[in-house]
Amino acid sequence: MRRKTTLGALLSIVILLAACAPGTSTESIPTSGTSPTAVSNTGAGTPATDSSSNTDTEMDASLACAGGKTSANTTVELTEGPYYTPNTPERSSLYETGMAGTKLVLTGYVYDTNCQPVANAWLDFWQADANGVYDNNGYTLRGHQYTDSNGRFELTTVVPGIYPGRTEHIHFKVQAPNGPIITSQLFFPGVAQNSSDGIFDESLLIPIQETSDGLLGQYNFVVPAQ
Repeated sequence: MRRKTTLGALLSIVILLAACAPGTSTESIPTSGTSPTAVSNTGAGTPATDSSSNTDTEMDASLACAGGKTSANTTVELTEGPYYTPNTPERSSLYETGMAGTKLVLTGYVYDTNCQPVANAWLDFWQADANGVYDNNGYTLRGHQYTDSNGRFELTTVVPGIYPGRTEHIHFKVQAPNGPIITSQLFFPGVAQNSSDGIFDESLLIPIQETSDGLLGQYNFVVPAQ
């Protein structure tokens, strides 16, 4: 009788230890919140997309002044190149019906180094077409615009082609009212020629998402505080 009691007690202890072992809990994981890697924290007004949350997080890390930051370095300056044309038409869309190439909508903000949005900032864009050719006689894929009262801009264009010695890039100039002009270039992730391009700068990569109508990119420019 005592032997049966001892075996019963041991069995009870084994069951209790098994129930308390790591990884055996049956407590459900809350589903109302999101994990840290899934939180989108791009700051006010950044466009929502149908991409994965991991991609959202990568984009957040690439956007200056996103996520409640209070300071940022000015956008890196690069060479203007030989194909700049002044006095471009004012327009937010460089895309024309039937234009070859993948459509790209680029959105973002202009901030100062204190991460304050800059209203009425001037942005001038120019680029090669999908075949890597610039229009040096007219204004195809060339145009300037101004940020709205929240410092936001939107550019509709196409992904530029590659020509010998360079990778895909979009030229730009940005200037706060009465401030200095920053001249530089934007680049695209995942392009093999990035590694061999002598001008390429990783800080100027455009985070890209695919949409049903082409590509969506986001980039925030930073100019000196006035």
